[in-house]
Amino acid sequence: MPDMKYILVTGGVISGVGKGVIASSFGTILKSCGIDVTSIKIDPYINIDAGTFSPYEHGEVYVLDDGGEVDLDLGNYERFLDITLHRDNNITTGKIYQQVIERERRGDYLGKTVQVIPHITDAIQEWVQRVAHIPVTPDHMPPKVCIVELGGTIGDIEGMPFVEAFRQFQFRVKRENFCCAHVSLIPMPKSTGEPKTKPTQSSVRELRGLGLSPDLILCRSEKPIHHNIKEKISNFCHVTPEQVICIHDLTSVYHVPLLMEAQGVVQYLNERLQLNIAMPRPGRFMQKWYNLARSIENVRKELNIALVGKYTKLEDSYASVTKALQHSCIAAGCKLNLKYIEAVNLEKNTKFDDPVAYHKAWQDLCKSDGVIVPGGFGQRGLEGKIEACNWCRETQKPMLGICLGLQAAVIEFARNVLNLKGANTTEVDPNCEDKLVIDMPEHHPENLGGTMRLGKRRTYLEPSVVAQLYKKDVVEERHRHRYEVNPEYIEQLEAAGLRFVGKDETRTRMEVAIVEGHPYFVTVQFHPEYLSRPLSPSPLFLGLILASLGKLKHYLLKGCRLSPRNQSDVSSDDEENLSMSSLNISKNGETVTEINGIH
Repeated sequence: MPDMKYILVTGGVISGVGKGVIASSFGTILKSCGIDVTSIKIDPYINIDAGTFSPYEHGEVYVLDDGGEVDLDLGNYERFLDITLHRDNNITTGKIYQQVIERERRGDYLGKTVQVIPHITDAIQEWVQRVAHIPVTPDHMPPKVCIVELGGTIGDIEGMPFVEAFRQFQFRVKRENFCCAHVSLIPMPKSTGEPKTKPTQSSVRELRGLGLSPDLILCRSEKPIHHNIKEKISNFCHVTPEQVICIHDLTSVYHVPLLMEAQGVVQYLNERLQLNIAMPRPGRFMQKWYNLARSIENVRKELNIALVGKYTKLEDSYASVTKALQHSCIAAGCKLNLKYIEAVNLEKNTKFDDPVAYHKAWQDLCKSDGVIVPGGFGQRGLEGKIEACNWCRETQKPMLGICLGLQAAVIEFARNVLNLKGANTTEVDPNCEDKLVIDMPEHHPENLGGTMRLGKRRTYLEPSVVAQLYKKDVVEERHRHRYEVNPEYIEQLEAAGLRFVGKDETRTRMEVAIVEGHPYFVTVQFHPEYLSRPLSPSPLFLGLILASLGKLKHYLLKGCRLSPRNQSDVSSDDEENLSMSSLNISKNGETVTEINGIH
């Protein structure tokens, strides 16, 4: 069996420079060459996983098939690469130290003094090698390339053990099997108006001082970088100009793999890692991604979707929801105009009451073509979500409710249709008169981490618009919740018109609820956004977008088939022109000016 190849992606100058998208793009390019890849994300924090993070602290918590609660970058990997990762694909300092301490307690180290070197660094290397060989595709074949993203910034004290581990690792797996790609910022101060390379020089110098030499330097900038800047980075950072890849701010992340490929990444990785890739014929390579990127640029019709959430101050809190909406808009041939509405601003006469924000929130909601009510935890904003559900139900506005969105819709229906004014969730009011939403028996409140109903589970669907959209009566989606609809109220709710058309394998836990006679009022207990892909959008998100466009009935009548879109049709004859001239990149990767007219 050939040796596993590793690509380590590090970051310099600032955090949030785009390592996740760039690491995903490496995988996308290699997959387009017929090479199976896997990904590992390293987070140098002491938390065991991301499950207890506040969305304001770290963005959304991404959930995997096996129930792992992980960093949102693993969502990028799964979406870009269309693979299924596992909880061990996310390494944290907490996990490593926990493993080493457990070994020490068992006596595995035979009484030796346990230290960062070699015990922690060895544990990191062993973990990476073990996880790299786990199959991530349906054919269960082990991948050939593992892309490892090291979170944080080079020089951070918490990341030092990982940097040292990979310094040793490059010799452990041999040079031809290890490649380091360093992502760095090229700032452009307004006072001078020119790119500054000194921060990148310092970052690369620090990386070298720690024992890792970058094979590729990926320069992130606001605007395209001229070739003389590449030459300067090449001279001062001890690499050839071909090893300097420039990535400026783009209108869509789907352009990033194309931009990297056009600058010779395939050729370099093929030689550096001895991948033995039969170089793809220009005009055929990455055709689906060219089609996708081109279709995004060509859409003109805008669709206004309102997201009624609890954590709207940080857009990363709803990263997967936003991506799933974008995937569906691309498929439907429209441009997403997403408006974030803070749920508390829809509430009146509360301690959060702000008259200006209240009227602005309701104005934004009324202007929307469709509404999405995503998940969340705690009391704050719940009444605002209930108000949004009530407005959508009464005005016949298309709505998709997810997790807490389903629970809010059930409470709203009970209050305003069944006239159960004391209806609530025990999460907010344990002593409420009508407990419409209750905690699950398996929930253990004394320990918040990993105690929810997590991961992929089956839902059995009854004939409905949901079953039509999925084209099946049994679906598997990922879950993350502690509360469920109280089975004691199901009969009353269904008699009044709220149908529960999806249930778990026991047929006692409610998974999907719809309002009869409504154009599109679908609420689900699971999180369909996690399995949405750029080229295969989530059926429920697509249903919301089509209903908001007034095209859902036609789509269902056609057997859930979308009409071909002219903007995404790229013939093999003009693929070469699209791959080079629309990116405006010369064959040797010297200049980058614009993408499809977007500077």
